[in-house]
Amino acid sequence: MKSPLLRFTDKGIYCEVADVYLDPWKAVNKAIISHGHSDHSRWGHQRYITHHNNVPILKHRLGDIVVSGKNWNETFTINGVKFSLYPAGHIVGASQIRVEHQGEVWVFTGDYKIEDDGLAIPYQPVKCHTFITECTFGLPAFLWRPQSEVIDDINQWWATNKANGQTSVLFGYTLGKAQRLLKHLDTAIGKIYTHGAVENMTEVLRQIVTLPPTERITKDTKKEALKGNLVLAPPSAHGSTWIRKLVPYVTATASGWMAFRGARRRRAIDKGFVLSDHCDWPGLLSAIRATGAEKVICTHGYTDIFSKYLREQGYDARTESTQFEGEAAEVNVTQDQVETA
Repeated sequence: MKSPLLRFTDKGIYCEVADVYLDPWKAVNKAIISHGHSDHSRWGHQRYITHHNNVPILKHRLGDIVVSGKNWNETFTINGVKFSLYPAGHIVGASQIRVEHQGEVWVFTGDYKIEDDGLAIPYQPVKCHTFITECTFGLPAFLWRPQSEVIDDINQWWATNKANGQTSVLFGYTLGKAQRLLKHLDTAIGKIYTHGAVENMTEVLRQIVTLPPTERITKDTKKEALKGNLVLAPPSAHGSTWIRKLVPYVTATASGWMAFRGARRRRAIDKGFVLSDHCDWPGLLSAIRATGAEKVICTHGYTDIFSKYLREQGYDARTESTQFEGEAAEVNVTQDQVETA
């Protein structure tokens, strides 16, 4: 029986012919990395391969690593296996990884979304025989509103808070969500301040994309200067001693999980905006259809429910366990930075 082109091991997704891993969670010799979030890009590999826009992100997060950058659609061959990277639309530098050998094509999505957010290179469907997909929001209940509508709501929320003499504190993941919000916030309303962890990552992304000006909050920042303006901070800053200097403030979180009733209340957030860097239910289904794949492997999220539905639609669908965490992954990434930022 022919071995699969990619198989799931205790170290990660492995291409045995090329002796290469895709987003491995244990240290390996050679890793192809889809994007910079911590659950997909781990420290300790001997060599990293990724899209060139992701190179500065990896270096910032992982330190002194051996990494080479590739262009979109650029084919590079390892032991006769052809690899290429295609835009995933998830965050800046995020790639799908296409793997081809002896006429067989697999695509690993990493994390992805099909809506063009105006910052990351938009998602590009890739034809394949087997599609390895996340399903972070793989339930019919998840239906995203257009980004433009959500951003309008956020800007209106900020304007209202300013009129009330309050500081607006908007929580978003340090890498990806914070810069997506920053890109579309209305700077005519006021000034945008940043938590140190957000500012550090934003400085890295300024090498790649154009973003509005921001000002880092330091121990010397006066509370009066923040009043009526907006602060971008990681979710881990909520409830920390750092946030006390922002009083009086109103909080909000931008996340796909805000679609769940009670999520905002459980997190003790004043306002929730449903904005995700992952596909909703229709997005996942349309992405799968566009690939033409017959086999689908679901890796993280609502895997059992989503794969069952796909089987009912005629796909050869199954689940595989990974250490990928989807939209929950970055919540604790900057926990150790909160008090020092």
